[in-house]
Amino acid sequence: MANTKGKDKNIAYENKERDDIIEGRNAVIEVLKSGKTVEQILIAKGDKEGSINKIVALAKEKKIVIKEVDKKKLDSMSASHSHQGVIAIVTPYKYYEVEEILNYAKSKEESPFIIILDEIEDPHNLGSIIRTAELCGVHGIIIPKRRNVGVTSTVYKTSVGAAEYMRIAKVTNINSTIDELKKQGIWIYGADIAGKSYSYQIDFKGGVALVIGNEGKGMSKLTKERCDVLVRIPMIGKINSLNASVAGGILMYEVLKSRL
Repeated sequence: MANTKGKDKNIAYENKERDDIIEGRNAVIEVLKSGKTVEQILIAKGDKEGSINKIVALAKEKKIVIKEVDKKKLDSMSASHSHQGVIAIVTPYKYYEVEEILNYAKSKEESPFIIILDEIEDPHNLGSIIRTAELCGVHGIIIPKRRNVGVTSTVYKTSVGAAEYMRIAKVTNINSTIDELKKQGIWIYGADIAGKSYSYQIDFKGGVALVIGNEGKGMSKLTKERCDVLVRIPMIGKINSLNASVAGGILMYEVLKSRL
């Protein structure tokens, strides 16, 4: 009985995920500053302390409708269960094309720096990856249309608003996309525990795409075969694997160091 209840709870959580709400004070502040279309701001009745005042001021400045609602309404809408008394209703995230990511790198006169995610299913992992990617100067993230979490409310909140500044493309076939990137002179580096090269040994200058695999099974066999180099992260502990977002973060900083 206990296992069944656990599964039901997870299903209920997933069903609440929406791509048209942003929750949490910092995330809402970032979306208000970004210029994204915000339909309205919902604030818990009686909550006028701290950064809520900043949110109200920004919303009024942009002439966005502010509604005071019962906290229970926010609780029922929240996927993260930590809305902090505020939810923004926004237009759903508009995904980019891969070509737009490459053009963005070109406009900055920089070699492309791209993250490719192979079936990342945990919204917290995706949110953390987006946050680190934005800090490390990544030009864009590529995710598959199937078996990968998209930009949901939990992803946005976990990214602390960084999702609004990151170009994210959804593609039908990751492997075909990798083939196209190779034609553009971009080297494909896959994060894999069996990699022969350590992350600190690689010179990541030039066009780079880092492939980060699924939280449990890693990269698919076909994707792994398409990588130019499989890269491993040095580890000396008894646990031989890292969380996808942690592994991605370590590798992104290695790329950043090579480019400074």
